[in-house]
Amino acid sequence: MASHPILTVLEQSQVSPPPATVDDKSLPLIYFDFFWLCNPPVHNIFFYELPLSKTEFLETIVPSLKNSLSITLQHFFPFVGNLFIYPNPKKPEIRYVEGDSVAVTFAECNLDFDDLTGNHPRDCDKFYHLIPLLGQPVKTSDYTKLPIFAVQVTFFPNRGFSIGMTNHHTLGDASTRFCFLKAWISIARSGSDESFLSNGTLPIYDRVEENPKAADGLLKFVKYETLKEDYEHQTLSGPTDKVRATFVLTRNVLNQLKKSVSTELPTLAYVSSFTVACAYVWSNIATSRNDDLQMFGFTIDCRARLNPPVPANYFGNCLSGCFALEKTTMLTGKEGFINAAKLLGESLHKTLTNKKGALLDLESESDLFADGVPSTMIGVAGTPKLKFYDIDFGWGKPKKVETVSIDYNGSISMNACKESYDDLEIGVCLPAAEMKTFIHTFQGGLQTYV
Repeated sequence: MASHPILTVLEQSQVSPPPATVDDKSLPLIYFDFFWLCNPPVHNIFFYELPLSKTEFLETIVPSLKNSLSITLQHFFPFVGNLFIYPNPKKPEIRYVEGDSVAVTFAECNLDFDDLTGNHPRDCDKFYHLIPLLGQPVKTSDYTKLPIFAVQVTFFPNRGFSIGMTNHHTLGDASTRFCFLKAWISIARSGSDESFLSNGTLPIYDRVEENPKAADGLLKFVKYETLKEDYEHQTLSGPTDKVRATFVLTRNVLNQLKKSVSTELPTLAYVSSFTVACAYVWSNIATSRNDDLQMFGFTIDCRARLNPPVPANYFGNCLSGCFALEKTTMLTGKEGFINAAKLLGESLHKTLTNKKGALLDLESESDLFADGVPSTMIGVAGTPKLKFYDIDFGWGKPKKVETVSIDYNGSISMNACKESYDDLEIGVCLPAAEMKTFIHTFQGGLQTYV
């Protein structure tokens, strides 16, 4: 008996802003964007539970999302533009010209919706069917042109649908994506941009003051001299032995973790729900691995920390980094958690009180690997400060939000929970054998604190 394909494409569309609403425009990238030039794309999936027939999906969901996206794009032109990488020394930019469009795919999937939206370990490669690919780079002698945003809406018969989004990181950080999504849902719910223009927040495209030293260092870091010729999109594909699982740390548990850290380290300057959650996850990943050295890092939104500050609706990337490095043997068990919390708290305090500002100083970070290059490097995607479970297009809040791009590099994701924004939802992607150990130590360790 022939097997049915996992994914069937129903429609492939190109969505542009309404005619004559956007002039040809460009947005120069600056030093805050340069770091992300070679990073893998960002993949997010929003799952919506809504019993629908295929006809209802095609006649209701599809036209609503296409129309509202078109209207939204006129206010967020970089999302429909392309990234242009030029021969050095001309700096990269995002350009929009009349006729540019976003690739939007509508598809049907026969995977188990309830399995995909659970918290238990699930095969990572199942999710790769639900994220769109960015279009291939176009290379000429004068530039390399890259599409930087794509959408895939996937129908699950009688269960709901998912909205998968892929963007090149130079398009913007989580705050920029959240601003875009808030505009899109406002327009989708009302059918026009009147409410958004009255009550929403338009993006600000003014660039922050240039930092030539930082710009030169970052362009050197990403090997910009050869990037026009060498650039290739990174993609996720199966089969893989990795699984993804979701873990929830409730407010009560977070308070207990903070209490334990403050008791052991009464002079530690920075103890927060975020830092203890990161420390707890880091120590448990360390326990699941047999390696020598590990690094944990996360980003800090610099908008309010620049001098002068920039508005919250500044468009693009405005992030700095915070890193800690430690031997794996110092990160295991309860003492390992306390040590991880100390390292992360001290690193964050140092960054936030840096007289030079929160911008990552490449020279000061050059000796980060003085003790060796870590075999495990963990980052954090997302932030609990942005409420992605509020992304409601008019058919209810998401049942589940997944950050699939953590699969590229062993990062974790962190969001505020759907049920309570005081709780944290953490996504972890690990090889199946390591996940078993991680779950055992994660759940067992919590019994120590609650």
